[in-house]
Amino acid sequence: MKTAQDLVAAAKSAVHEVDIASAEQAVHEADVVLDVREGDEFRDGHIGGAINIPRGLLEFMLGGDEALADRSRKFVVYCKSSGRAALAAQTMADMGYLHVTSIAGGFDAWKDSGKPVAAPTAPEFG
Repeated sequence: MKTAQDLVAAAKSAVHEVDIASAEQAVHEADVVLDVREGDEFRDGHIGGAINIPRGLLEFMLGGDEALADRSRKFVVYCKSSGRAALAAQTMADMGYLHVTSIAGGFDAWKDSGKPVAAPTAPEFG
């Protein structure tokens, strides 16, 4: 019986993963930066310009959005530490997406390397 770690390892061996040193360039060149973490994780901070589609909704959301359904666009996918992103990238490849890259180490590696982090600002009530 396979474990979640087995599935992630298999996905990582099958998808294109960019190291953190090259991640900023990959993000810059991407048509879509996709954060597959949960909404509360995204709200705590994310890569600027990323859109949030939690991993559990990915297949449904990609098919339901005309702009995201274009399988020729360049996607960079990330999560907290890269496991969910690898699974998402593999799923996208299985769905026919041609240019999907995931970030090794995920958002944690991005943040720890000092790269810019975007976070929504809370409204002030006076």
